[in-house]
Amino acid sequence: MGRRNNLDICADILQVAKGGVNKTGIVYRANLNFNIVKKYLNNLMENGLLHKTESRHFITTEKGVRFLEQYREFVAPLNK
Repeated sequence: MGRRNNLDICADILQVAKGGVNKTGIVYRANLNFNIVKKYLNNLMENGLLHKTESRHFITTEKGVRFLEQYREFVAPLNK
């Protein structure tokens, strides 16, 4: 697997967060470091793709789920 671009990383985070996960879970399951994750989480929340609960878990929003679906449709032909 080559380097991931920003969209790939966003999609990975949103996929991991679909069931709700804390920041540490995102770091490990999306294979990122804490400094990078912080920037992406802020960006995804500002754009309404990710929601942070009172228990400090992150959950992908409906808008985030739609993004994931469109992202997969877009990259599917490239992965053949």
